[in-house]
Amino acid sequence: MYIQPEDNTEAWVLQGSILWKVSSFTGQNIVTAQVNQDGLWMSCVVQSTGQQQCKKYDSLLILAADLQAARALTIISCFLCSISILILFAGSDFTTCVQNEDAKPKITLVAGIGLLLSGLLLIIPVSWSANTIIREFYSPLVAQKKELGACIFVGWAGGVLLLLGGGLLCCFSRVRSGSSGGTAKYYSNSASAPSSNYV
Repeated sequence: MYIQPEDNTEAWVLQGSILWKVSSFTGQNIVTAQVNQDGLWMSCVVQSTGQQQCKKYDSLLILAADLQAARALTIISCFLCSISILILFAGSDFTTCVQNEDAKPKITLVAGIGLLLSGLLLIIPVSWSANTIIREFYSPLVAQKKELGACIFVGWAGGVLLLLGGGLLCCFSRVRSGSSGGTAKYYSNSASAPSSNYV
């Protein structure tokens, strides 16, 4: 099924989702009449006139192993990142979702660990695909050369930001020193107070 973007917004969305692999015009690849762009969900052909036609992949099984893994890990990373952000808001000091103040640093720690995992799950498929693209680029057995698309670099930047944010949350989510430092005992003036022996 071919998809033709109708407006600029849809074209930008498609452009941002398919720039995983792009055609390389080096060496003997001097034909610049069209550019092939491959993404996680579809592939597009951009003509020299500016016309763009996109086609969704017919089957998941025809994709390479790195793209199959990238699909799954990217979805899991986005889902885990969304859940971690919701947990972070629930455990923040400016919200009243959690009444127990001692539990809020622990909730923030859980959110930080979730962001660390989501960043790791994002960097793994991006690095795997980048390694595959570079290896095929220098392989003499591959005729159609591909280069790294913009989504690869965006994925690296997003993964680093998630790791940085999760690490900062884990560092600043320590339990306050005075919040769990023991219980205070109060005595009345009655006989329940501890007796003192005077010499």
